[in-house]
Formats: sequence, structure tokens, C-alpha cells
Amino acid sequence: MPRLKLTIAYVGTRFSGWQLQDYKMKKQPRTVQGELEKAVHRLLGSHAGEAPVRVFGAGRTDAGVHAEGQVAHLDIPEGVRLEDWPRGFSALLPHDMAVTSIAVVPPDFHARMDATGKRYSYELWLDRSHLPPRLREFTWQTGPLDIAAMQQAVLPLIGQHDFASFQNSGSEVKTTIRTISAIHCEETGPSRLLWHFEADGFLKQMVRNLMGLLVQVGQGKLDAARVPDFLEARNRQALPSPTAPAQGLTLMKVFY
Repeated sequence: MPRLKLTIAYVGTRFSGWQLQDYKMKKQPRTVQGELEKAVHRLLGSHAGEAPVRVFGAGRTDAGVHAEGQVAHLDIPEGVRLEDWPRGFSALLPHDMAVTSIAVVPPDFHARMDATGKRYSYELWLDRSHLPPRLREFTWQTGPLDIAAMQQAVLPLIGQHDFASFQNSGSEVKTTIRTISAIHCEETGPSRLLWHFEADGFLKQMVRNLMGLLVQVGQGKLDAARVPDFLEARNRQALPSPTAPAQGLTLMKVFY
């Protein structure tokens, strides 16, 4: 069976995250995976079986989190013509998501297991007096921030560390050790900051916890010098900063 690699973009505001959820109710929560699988079933036409074709993502984004470069794979029956699939996805998928590329890949390719890294971005708005309505679903309005202090707090986070203090509960992993290769800030306009996070992998809500910490440092509520202590604690309860809101976060790219 041919294996396809899909690159997907979506606005996460009205999705209950990426993953299908096993709810014993008639109306299932709306998920990115669910919408994709419905579209695939219709695209397969006469090749579709009774059971849905499973679409496997590179990672689970939470409810409200967006994506520009989510990746997934699926297996399709032999003989399926793919020429019309780009137009088909455009017609069948809802307005808040899109498949931006389709590629045939080796049969052993795995969207999650083969990923070597990910890049996320998080957008902040620094003006307390107003927030442009078009940014409301994509930005955390924090008020003024000391960017220099935030950049000082970044330094101890770069490299390989145990990030257990930055993992929220609800996920089982073999290790909480991750390697962050880059965290940097980009001023994209008056009152707008875009923070970029790149690593070999991220724990559950790790980027949102990193952003929450950096914002508290930027607001003068935490001292950047305490960051090594938070890492050393290896306990989420030892991290006093909140988890940043979901709407500011976007999965930009998955590396292979």
C-alpha cells in the first residue's frame, strides 16, 4: 500500500486539538485528525473500506493551538489516483484547515517516529490598551515586557537538559530530557513579538510553559537568575509561572 506524507495547516481555535477522542457520545469533539480522515474517506471513493483510513500525526497539538507545518502519514490502497487530491482536499476540508502538500514516501516512513525536531512560534502583544481583533485568536496580550531580561532567562535553557519542570501532567514519556537548539525573539511590528522555539522534541505543553516563564521574567515577576533552579527541580510544581494560553502558539515545522 502506498504511504503518503501530508503537510497540514490549521487554525486551532475551533478544534479540540489534533487527536480523535474516544468519547462515548453521539457528537464527537471536532478534531484535525477527524476532519482529515473524513476527507480521505471521500477522496478514496470506491476504494474506501468500511473502516476509516487512519491518519497519524507528527504530534498532538492541544485545543486552540495552530499549525503551519503539521505533518501526518497514511496508507492508501493500490491503484488510487492522486492527481485530484490537492483540489479534493481544498473542496472537502473546512475553511480553517488545509493540506498544503502531498508526497509519496517510503512505506517505513513514520510522521512521529522519524521526526528529528520541531519548530514552534509564539506571538505576544505588548500593548495593554488594545488588541487588534484579527490577532485575538493568535496572540497573548501581555503588556510591556523587558526583552533583555527575557533573553537572559533563555541562556540556561539552551542545550540538553531535563525539562521535567516544564511538562504538564497527562503524558507518559520514556525520558524528559530534551535538547533545545534555539530560542530567539523577533520584533514583527509595533507591540508585536514572535518567539521561536526549536528542539529535538517537546514535552506536553513544554513550549507554553517556557513562554509563561519568559513572560513572567519580562514582567519583572521572576528573576532570570532563578531559571537554573527551576530546571534542577525537575518538578512542574516548582515552576511558579503559568502555562501560556494556547492561542499564541503555532507549530511551524517538523524536521526529518
